[in-house]
Amino acid sequence: MQGTVDGFSYGLVTPLVAYLMACLGGALGLRCTTRSMLVSNSWRPGWLALGAAAIGSGIWTMHFVAMMGFKVEQAPIHYDRSMTFASLGVAIVMVGIGIFIVGYKGAKGTALMTGGAITGLGIASMHYLGMAGMRLNGKLEYNTVTVSVSVVIAVAAATVALWAAGQVRGFLWSVGASLIMGLAVTGMHYTGMAALSVHVHGTAAPTTGDSAASLLAPLMIGPLAFLLLAGVVVLFDPLMVMGKPVWTPVENKPGVPARELVAHPPSRRLVLRSRRHSSHQRSRTPQNR
Repeated sequence: MQGTVDGFSYGLVTPLVAYLMACLGGALGLRCTTRSMLVSNSWRPGWLALGAAAIGSGIWTMHFVAMMGFKVEQAPIHYDRSMTFASLGVAIVMVGIGIFIVGYKGAKGTALMTGGAITGLGIASMHYLGMAGMRLNGKLEYNTVTVSVSVVIAVAAATVALWAAGQVRGFLWSVGASLIMGLAVTGMHYTGMAALSVHVHGTAAPTTGDSAASLLAPLMIGPLAFLLLAGVVVLFDPLMVMGKPVWTPVENKPGVPARELVAHPPSRRLVLRSRRHSSHQRSRTPQNR
């Protein structure tokens, strides 16, 4: 029997909150990625790891906030705890690989394409692994074409976001990139949900796992607390807000535009000294007869 699926059982509340979570995680993660490009190699891994955890936590929280509004009328939904935790781990690890590639190789060319693809695949993997953790008295089926579209959206969003992070153009630039990333990630989620159809079994077999209310709400406390902590780090770090280093960056550093060379006019003292030296040299040179 075909199940009646409702992805907006709470109206626009869950989509809007999910979008804000995606934007928050994206903003913090992209700012940390930008910050990593302005520091020495010894500090860079820490900032990149913080950025990966922020983006991974943000998209994971976005996914399960949106899933709290997902209902199948003929079958109650439960979630497997281990699969739910695994989806968070996959998101952080794969996003981290993509961010580290861009952080060390620069946000351009092959490095950007590779990092964006891995990050996007991490977002998609988190989504479908989280869906695999659903337990209900039925079978989930996906439309292959729509699933492919959702993966393309995730990869394109991740690539654009990492490119924006590598531009090092200030706070407002990253805010705009995070808004676009949040829209694309949320759009990827609902595109993937549009590919889903549920076939409910005729017999009322008991389902295992925890209910959405008993599992998701407590689980989201940790990622939300982490995002709050990352936000405090961003707030109190002036380089994160200004988007430029206190010291002069190394020339041709990956991800950082090379410093423009500005020619300064010589000072008056140097000009006078040069003239005296030239006059002294002429006085010592014998005159041609």
